[in-house]
Amino acid sequence: MTELFFRFVEFLIIIRVFMTWIPGTIYSPVYRFIYRVTEPILEPFRRLTFRFFPPAGGVYLDFSPFIALFFLDMIQRLITSLMIQMIY
Repeated sequence: MTELFFRFVEFLIIIRVFMTWIPGTIYSPVYRFIYRVTEPILEPFRRLTFRFFPPAGGVYLDFSPFIALFFLDMIQRLITSLMIQMIY
């Protein structure tokens, strides 16, 4: 069950990234839903990357989705490992 939750959130983050590349999609209700679900996860990573990698020449590449996906995978593995240990 936890794996399904994590995969769903990861899927939403990936969809959000692709939607930002398509003009006009950020105004759709689907994007607003995805934004509300994923922003609490991405925002702390965005602040962290902005602190360590400030915009160069006014250009800012947002690496927060990649870092969040890595972090979510690590958390999911940790939870799964703990659940397996509790069973045995």
